[in-house]
Amino acid sequence: MTQTAQDALSSDIHLLGDLLGEIIRRIEGEQAFELEEEVRAATKALRTAPSIEEARRLCDRLDRLDLPALSLLIRAFGVYFDLINLAEQQARVRAIRDRTRQGYPLPIAESPEAALRRLHDRGITAEQLKRYFDRALISPVFTAHPTEARRRTVLKKLWRIARELDRIERINLLPRERELATTAITEEIEALWLSERIREARPTVLDEVRQGLQIIEDALFHVVPRLYRELDEALQRVYPAYDRHVPSFLRFGSWIGGDRDGNPYVTPEITARALRLQQETLFQHYLQRIGDLFSRLSHSSFFAPPSPELMRSLEEDEAIFPDVYTGQPHEPYRLKCGFIDAKLRRTLDYLRTIELRWSEEAHAPPGVYLSRQQLLHDLMLMADSLRQSKATAAVSGAVQDMIRLVEVFGVHMLTLDIRQHSARHVEAMAEVLRWAGVCEDYSSLTADERIEILAHELESQRPLIPTHLAFSPSTNEIIETFRTVAALLEQQCPEAIETYIISMATEPAHILEVLLFAREARLFRPLEGVSKLNIVPLFETLDSLQRAPEIISRLFNLPIYRQHLKLRGNIQEVMIGYSDSNKESGFLQSVWALYRAECALSDVVSQAGIDIQIFHGRGGAIGRGGGPANRAILAQPRGTINGRLRITEQGEVISDRYGHHAVAERHLEQVINAVLLASFPRGADHPDPAWEDLLDRLAASARRHYRGLVYETPAFLTYFEQATPINELSQVRIGSRPTRRGRAKGIEDLRAIPWVFSWIQSRHTLPGWYGLGSAIAEYLAEDPKGLQTLQVMYERWPFWRTTIDNAQMILAKADMTIARLYADLVEDQALAEMIYEQIASEYRRTVDLVCAITQQSELLDDMPVLQNSIRRRNPYVDPLSFIQIVLLRRLRAGQEPHDELLKMVLESINGIAAGLRNTG
Repeated sequence: MTQTAQDALSSDIHLLGDLLGEIIRRIEGEQAFELEEEVRAATKALRTAPSIEEARRLCDRLDRLDLPALSLLIRAFGVYFDLINLAEQQARVRAIRDRTRQGYPLPIAESPEAALRRLHDRGITAEQLKRYFDRALISPVFTAHPTEARRRTVLKKLWRIARELDRIERINLLPRERELATTAITEEIEALWLSERIREARPTVLDEVRQGLQIIEDALFHVVPRLYRELDEALQRVYPAYDRHVPSFLRFGSWIGGDRDGNPYVTPEITARALRLQQETLFQHYLQRIGDLFSRLSHSSFFAPPSPELMRSLEEDEAIFPDVYTGQPHEPYRLKCGFIDAKLRRTLDYLRTIELRWSEEAHAPPGVYLSRQQLLHDLMLMADSLRQSKATAAVSGAVQDMIRLVEVFGVHMLTLDIRQHSARHVEAMAEVLRWAGVCEDYSSLTADERIEILAHELESQRPLIPTHLAFSPSTNEIIETFRTVAALLEQQCPEAIETYIISMATEPAHILEVLLFAREARLFRPLEGVSKLNIVPLFETLDSLQRAPEIISRLFNLPIYRQHLKLRGNIQEVMIGYSDSNKESGFLQSVWALYRAECALSDVVSQAGIDIQIFHGRGGAIGRGGGPANRAILAQPRGTINGRLRITEQGEVISDRYGHHAVAERHLEQVINAVLLASFPRGADHPDPAWEDLLDRLAASARRHYRGLVYETPAFLTYFEQATPINELSQVRIGSRPTRRGRAKGIEDLRAIPWVFSWIQSRHTLPGWYGLGSAIAEYLAEDPKGLQTLQVMYERWPFWRTTIDNAQMILAKADMTIARLYADLVEDQALAEMIYEQIASEYRRTVDLVCAITQQSELLDDMPVLQNSIRRRNPYVDPLSFIQIVLLRRLRAGQEPHDELLKMVLESINGIAAGLRNTG
């Protein structure tokens, strides 16, 4: 960041911080402001000279404050973080614009055009690109996770502040206009200060759906058409011979309302309502767009004669909608817009009144859009007719933008994935097979015996499940889910749901069970050439990742499964889970097992003549596979991308990446850039086999050290439960999903998200690095030249560089002094001291070795923007950690009022998450 850019960022931070300070003084009084400044100064001094005894004294000082004073401090630092995030977001936007302006006419780095130029220089032809775009798919999939604790009300206020900051930045305002913009910002900050920052009630699944849709509606509907315009123009500049429409390879998906793994609140009815909410949101936007087109397309038939095809469609539409307003006579395009408007409104009415009935065909009234192609057909008629009249500006402008939106979002908006745990399918299948007289005890069979029974039933085509269900509620729910999916695809939108994901898939039968349930719901009808779902195993433990190639290979040997794949375009999608593999095996073993699994799966699938599509289940935190998306994609093994990528966007990452138009566009540009480059790897891109062998060794060693602490240290679970806010996190109202699967209390049963989230809250950040330092130290002790090898790997191998950079990012957010204060919460202090020292020792070791490998004096020296961001935040996030410790101490001592204390803990969790970012 240049000095000018740094000055601009500092100016924004001072503006927002000063406005907040003035509001605190005016509303709460000078004493409240001085208390905030005193605490901030004390924590800043601790940064300069860390001392556990001084830190404890500060905790004691805060413990003497009453709840209103602590609550005020939490609010002050929490609001400040929201504002500093906006200032840094504006700095990112400013940097994007400055780089674009300075480089023009050359493209900005990591953009689609930059990738196209590199591919052109490598000799990639226009014909190769055509084949690439024909098969390409980039699909970010949004998930609801309990790391975005802020209310929609708060997010909307922050978006309005961001809009004013953007106005001040981009427009040469008059002094009075600047004053008005500052007044508008002040109004929003004041409202933030006086608003409840967290939800009073736990959000429902539909609340989470609405929050996700708000972000999509505010950003992506505007960004996506612009992104495709720029891609079309870049192709013409770099590849003039590329002479056809680029297929809309960008698609968006969602788990919100479809992911029922461990969430009893996601029912078949909720899934149907989630889809309807998506469609209502989308159609309302389409109506606005069509209204805009109506105002633009005043082209007269005297000067722009409509095509015969358009005229015929108008006659057909008029028979259905005889009363549509036509505007002036001889304005055929306005008339067509009026008919499209009428169809959109009739479709909305249909969606709001339809009663889904499984096994029934759609009986929609005429003039209803049930598929993408129906709406595209009407739009393309207008575009082709305008093109024939040489009205190309209209075609390439608003009309083309509308076409792109429909190509990307269809008539459903986000493709809704369904996910369920494999154990639920096993239980349900056992009950069904017992009822049908096929097998008395399916659950006790060997893996081979299960495959044999399932393959036989799939081949036999005889029905197993009666129309009227008489099974247990749990089994009925599984069957009803498949039937609901079938009804939605048949009666509402055939593209709304494409994927069924099986959590904890560990054997071929887990995939076949889903295929058999799909057949029973008429989603898989091989005799009719129909298979409506991609069945996707999620491999998320070390064992399942290592056996994934064997599992997939076994499925490929089954004719009925090959038939299913053929009907799905001969693409096998596999999901790999970063979260549970990390919790089970630690950071390094997790990322390396995923890398090895991708390589092996790619080989197996390629030998079978099938295309592979990897779905990356990444979280926001490093401990859950997080980090910069562009680098993560380029670090994937050679040959595993091939133009197709699905990737989850989770937690606070969604609002961070998609909350601002320019940031969302830049993020998607970087993803497209990386997928393009990864899909055409150079010969030199393959790593040295000796490096891969070394990673096998380092990963195994790191796993041993990690499991030695987490799973083999006596009473480690006690330390975790008492030195982090995990138990309180399970009580607060962040997300709709419970923190554990089932009622068990062990680490194995804890969901990966609260596991990572709790360690970050307590400033240990353990899941993102533990075991790495010891593994490297062991290797260096045996190989005197080992450090040089690791440094060369860091320079030349994207996987290793990304791994080390992600580790140093999360190491920089840790704080062992504050972590020791959390350890003070453990009742058995001898236990606390033992485990804390083990963690702190590994932390120091890892920091030293990461700095040695990267050849830096301090962490993040080579990433000064991130380094400065963390340093800027520390004086404000540290007080929240101290306050959270005080609150946890009171809460666990049984002090009253319990509910008020718990609410304040949640507020502190929210603030720390905003301060540290990438927490989930």
